[in-house]
Amino acid sequence: MQTATIEITTAMEPYVNKRDMWLKQRAMLLYPYIQNGTISHGRAAEILEMDKWSLIQLYGSMGIPYIDMDEAELERDIANALAACGESK
Repeated sequence: MQTATIEITTAMEPYVNKRDMWLKQRAMLLYPYIQNGTISHGRAAEILEMDKWSLIQLYGSMGIPYIDMDEAELERDIANALAACGESK
């Protein structure tokens, strides 16, 4: 384990040092790397020493969906999956 120091404003201090927020804060530090594809949810979970499903649920509790696609993308994925199975919609 390593310690990192970050600079924050005085107004942020009461929120950053809450023990019950520790996991959420660290998960949010990793989220941009999940979002841009640098790491996966699974790797982020390993880094946070938790299982992937718990991390997905944690992000979900903060309003961050695991599947982030619009309806058109979802329809295309469904059509592609059905086509791969030899079915049509």
